[in-house]
Amino acid sequence: MWVFGETEMTYMAALTEDVARGRLDALFSYAVPAVFVTKGQEVPRYFLEVAGGHDVPVLRCSRSTKEFYRRIKPFLELALAPTTTLHGSLADVYGVGLLFVGDSGVGKSECVLDLVERGHRLVADDLVLATRRGNDVIIGRGHELQRHHMEIRGIGIIDVQALFGIRAIRQQKRIEVIVDLERWNLERDYSRTGLEEQYQDILGVRIPKVTVPLNAGKNITVIGEVVAMNHLLSYSGTRSAQAFDLRLRQYLEQDYE
Repeated sequence: MWVFGETEMTYMAALTEDVARGRLDALFSYAVPAVFVTKGQEVPRYFLEVAGGHDVPVLRCSRSTKEFYRRIKPFLELALAPTTTLHGSLADVYGVGLLFVGDSGVGKSECVLDLVERGHRLVADDLVLATRRGNDVIIGRGHELQRHHMEIRGIGIIDVQALFGIRAIRQQKRIEVIVDLERWNLERDYSRTGLEEQYQDILGVRIPKVTVPLNAGKNITVIGEVVAMNHLLSYSGTRSAQAFDLRLRQYLEQDYE
């Protein structure tokens, strides 16, 4: 995309038509997607002819060049941002975006539904569209046809907004923690202290990850709330596992002395 402001158009007007045509022809040979002329300036006929010869659309804007850039930059950042699809359920829990992932049928949707019933908000179920904003922010949202619907096995498709109200849903949310739900594996060692931090890469951004093994009687909803609160606590500089480990080491050192 090229933008011709007052400076550029004044420069073109100072050239002879043949010279201007030659330079525009060279410019448009680079497969320019579009040309914008700001401040409502008149566009010479030869300009349109050369652009048309290269199938380059010419658009005119009444705004100043500075205002045009200010308005189009957010749109381009969103439209051209890296995007991927994720299989999981995204919920806003205490203001923290939790992405529940795991094998099909493990209980992701049921967990998020329980969180909604406890006052938290659904963002997307089953299919999450993830977009990178800036260098380290991943925004998740649902497909526009999917919106606030969920699939609950044995019941079918439900409308969360109709059942729980407008406060039970959210259009988009930053993905801040990945909660991996997996069936309990006796041969695997699961973290019991939280000192071993896990991360998963999404579009080049490292997202904290928590693996929760499932067994009969485990309250995954409460665990999800604790994951969110613990993440909020870490923002204030308090890391419970590291603090406990430090106190324990200090105690052992004093005991040996």
